[in-house]
Amino acid sequence: MAPEFSGAILFETPQNPDHGDLSTNIAMLLAKEFKKAPRIVANEIVGKLRKDPDIIDAVEIAGPGFINIRFSRKYFHDALGKMLSLGSAYGHSTKNTGKTVNLEWVSANPTGNLHAGHGRQVCLGAAIANLLEWTGYKVVREYYFNNAGNQMRNLARSTQVRYLQELGQKIDLPEDGYHGAEIVDIARELVEKFGNSLVNAEQSDFQKFAEEANFRRIKNTLHRLGVQHDLYFNENTLYESGAIEKIISELKEKGLAYEKDGALWLKLSEMGQDQDRVIVKSTGEPTYRLPDICYHKDKLSRGYDFIIDIFGADHIATIPDVLATVKALGFDSEKVKVIIHQMVTFISGNEVIKFSKRSGSNYLLDELIDDVGTDATKFFFNMRAAGSHLEFDVELAKEQSEKNPVYYVQYAHARIASILRFAAQQEINIESLAKSDLTSLEHVEEIALIKILRRFPGLVMQTAEAFAPHHICEYLRQVAAQFHKFYHDCRIVGQPEPVQSARLALALATKQVLAGGCSILGVTAPESM
Repeated sequence: MAPEFSGAILFETPQNPDHGDLSTNIAMLLAKEFKKAPRIVANEIVGKLRKDPDIIDAVEIAGPGFINIRFSRKYFHDALGKMLSLGSAYGHSTKNTGKTVNLEWVSANPTGNLHAGHGRQVCLGAAIANLLEWTGYKVVREYYFNNAGNQMRNLARSTQVRYLQELGQKIDLPEDGYHGAEIVDIARELVEKFGNSLVNAEQSDFQKFAEEANFRRIKNTLHRLGVQHDLYFNENTLYESGAIEKIISELKEKGLAYEKDGALWLKLSEMGQDQDRVIVKSTGEPTYRLPDICYHKDKLSRGYDFIIDIFGADHIATIPDVLATVKALGFDSEKVKVIIHQMVTFISGNEVIKFSKRSGSNYLLDELIDDVGTDATKFFFNMRAAGSHLEFDVELAKEQSEKNPVYYVQYAHARIASILRFAAQQEINIESLAKSDLTSLEHVEEIALIKILRRFPGLVMQTAEAFAPHHICEYLRQVAAQFHKFYHDCRIVGQPEPVQSARLALALATKQVLAGGCSILGVTAPESM
C-alpha cells in the first residue's frame, strides 16, 4: 500500500525553455514517503506514464528529481486552433458565474478635485473589476460618498468665505479651511448665478452647492478614465435613517462598547485588537470608525459573495478595528477583502512633480491625463503591485517609442492590424483564418509565441484571484516582445500555402490576446498608429 501524501504538488512553466514546457516536483515530495532517492522515484513515475504522442513529445528527469514535460507540436497547434475558434471570448471563464462581488473604491471626499495620486486607486479598482468580470463574477461598483462630519462643515464655511470675498468683503479663510482653487471657482459660479442674494444664506446651503459642484468634477474626471459606479452610498444616510443610533445601541447591548470620560469607547481589546478606541467623542461627534462599521454592516447585509475595499496606506490602522467589530456583531468578516495600495511619486526628468501648474496646489489627475493621455495613465498606474511604491515617469509615459510599455504593446496590436489589412487587400479571406491548417508552424519563434498566448486564460484567472492586474501589464509586454521576434524571423504575407495562412492565423490570435489584455486594463487597442 502506498503511503499517504498531503504535500503540495507544483506544476510550473520552467524559466528556461530548454527544460521543457512543464515541470513538477512530485518525485522530490514523494521521496521521503517512499524512502527512496528522488531520481529513483522520478524514474518510476516516468516509466509508468502513458504518454499520448498527440499531447506529450517527451518526459525527462532533471537535477535532483524534477520531471520535465515537453508537449508535442500537435498539442500547440490544437491550442492555437482553440484560441482562434473562441475569438474574443478567449481568456474569459464561467467559473464564478452566478456569484456577486461588491467593489468599493475611489470614494474620495467631495471637498475638492481628484489629485494625481488618486489615479492609482481609480485605475487599480477599474482593472480589478474587469478581471473579476472576465472570470464570471457580477461586479457591483460602489462609491462611498463621505458627505458628513467636520470636513463638510469646513467645506461649507470655506465656500461661504470665498463667496463673500468675491463680493468684496474683507474676511479671512479659516486656517483649517480648504484653500484649493476649485473652492474659489465654486464661489465665482455662485456669484454669477445668484449675485449677492446668498449673503445671509445658511452654511448648509453653501455645503450643498460645494458638495454637488465638487462631485460633478470628480465624476467628470472618472468619466475621462472610463470609470462609472453602479451605486453611490451617501454617508449622511446612515445618520438620517437612524442606522448610526441603532448600531450604537447594538454595540452597547452586546457589551462591545462602554462609556468613559463622557465618550463612547469600542471594546476592541476584547476583539483581538491592541487597544480600545473612541467611537463617539465627549462632544457627541462620532469618529470615522463608527460610520465605517455601520457602512460595512450594511454591505455585508446585502448578500454579496464577497466584498472588496480598496484603500490608500493611510487607512491601514483602522481596517482591523472595523473588521473585528463587524465580526463581533455576527457577520462573516472573511467575506471582506481589503486591498491597500502604496503612494505614488510623479517624476519628470530628474524632478519630482508635487504641484499643479495651473493652481499651484496639488498635481491634479486631470492634469496628468492631459499630460500623458488616458491609456498611459491607466497602464502606468497598474504596472506595479498595489503594495509596492510606484514611481510614475511622466516623460516616459509621453514617449512614443519601445521604451514606453503601453506604446510598445499598442504598436504590436496596430502592426498586426496593418498586416491583416494588407492581407485582405491581397484577397486573402481573413474570416477563414480560424480554420487554417496550422501544421506548418514549426519555427522556434512560432511555437514560442503560441506558448505565451496559451498562458492567457490561466493568467487571467490567477491575476483575478490575486487582485493583481500588474501581471497583465507585464504579460502584454512579453506577448508584444515575442510577436516582434516572430515577425522579424518569420515572413508572413507572400509565403506559400499553408504557411501564409498559418502565420496569419497566429498573428490574428496574438491580436486577440493583446486586445483582451488591454481591455482588462481599460486601455485601447488601436488599429493603426
